[in-house]
Amino acid sequence: MRIAGVMSGTSLDGIDVAVVDIAGRRIQTVAHSTTPYPAATRQRILDIPLAVSAAGDLSRLNFELGELYAKAVSSTCKRANLPLESVDLIGCHGQTIHHEGGSNTLQIGESSVIAERLGIPVVSDFRTRDIAAGGQGAPLVPFVDFLLFASRRWNRVALNIGGIANITILPRAATSSQVIAFDTGPGNMVIDQLMGAKRFDRNGAIAARGHVNRPLLASLLRDTYYKSRPPKTAGREQYGAHFAERFLATKLPHEDLIATATALTAATIAASVTRFAPGTREVIAAGGGTHNRQLMAQIAAFLPKSRITTTAEFGIDPDAKEAIAFAILAHRTWQRRTGNLPSATGARRAVILGKITY
Repeated sequence: MRIAGVMSGTSLDGIDVAVVDIAGRRIQTVAHSTTPYPAATRQRILDIPLAVSAAGDLSRLNFELGELYAKAVSSTCKRANLPLESVDLIGCHGQTIHHEGGSNTLQIGESSVIAERLGIPVVSDFRTRDIAAGGQGAPLVPFVDFLLFASRRWNRVALNIGGIANITILPRAATSSQVIAFDTGPGNMVIDQLMGAKRFDRNGAIAARGHVNRPLLASLLRDTYYKSRPPKTAGREQYGAHFAERFLATKLPHEDLIATATALTAATIAASVTRFAPGTREVIAAGGGTHNRQLMAQIAAFLPKSRITTTAEFGIDPDAKEAIAFAILAHRTWQRRTGNLPSATGARRAVILGKITY
């Protein structure tokens, strides 16, 4: 079965599409591309929390994103010389607008528009059923991490560094019920906000020139979130504009702000691995943060007993991993099979995720 997975994360980099062939346990990526959001659309997503009464604006954006997702799938197939008709199913995560783990969540990007434009069934709205079953609604990718990276020989951690950073703990020879996963805290989100119009710190070059402000970092690390036990999730609600203001209020030089925000991401990732996954042999990273050399070097320095690598070593493009994951989860839904891990989300039971639009 050929499935297009569509993912747009909290970093708002754009729309990731991965076209995947699934036959039994064999999973092969046949195409992947990233389509940047138009600048105006990206800003409107960022502005949503400021316009909670504007239901009409949210509704229009929901349909607009459906159009953009449909175009992104079509263009990905075109660039890879794949007939659109060869795609059997689409798994679309949508854009998270609001998330309160264990209570409610909202992802937009109208699936009816995608199905109508492309003539392909769409699985969407993956998180809500897990929340209905008592879970956090996230993280959902750990199910796929278990399928792809679990080892009978080594203790491993799958790390994703998007807007938010999260880990999946995969003990040696673990069963699915032994997998633990949670958001460790900020990934790229705070760094990107502090970069302003430049949007991200390319290769971590600015962080490398700055100096970490130890008092500020120590103050940030006292947040109770880092001390709480999983399951737990984080998002723009915790690490959005108001959090970035804590940095800006210090009036520190720009390079020092970026260096400190980078150190916060690395320190919280490493602390989570050290506390909840001692004896980790390999950390397998994916997401946009893998391109930040300074961040990856700091993670390695904090975890000297673990080998830090990326999913590329396992044949999975680090930029495509989450889109691939939602293609796989869509395949599970289509087969009426469960797709969450209660040990990761805290749900009362495993459930079939998502809604299908024919």
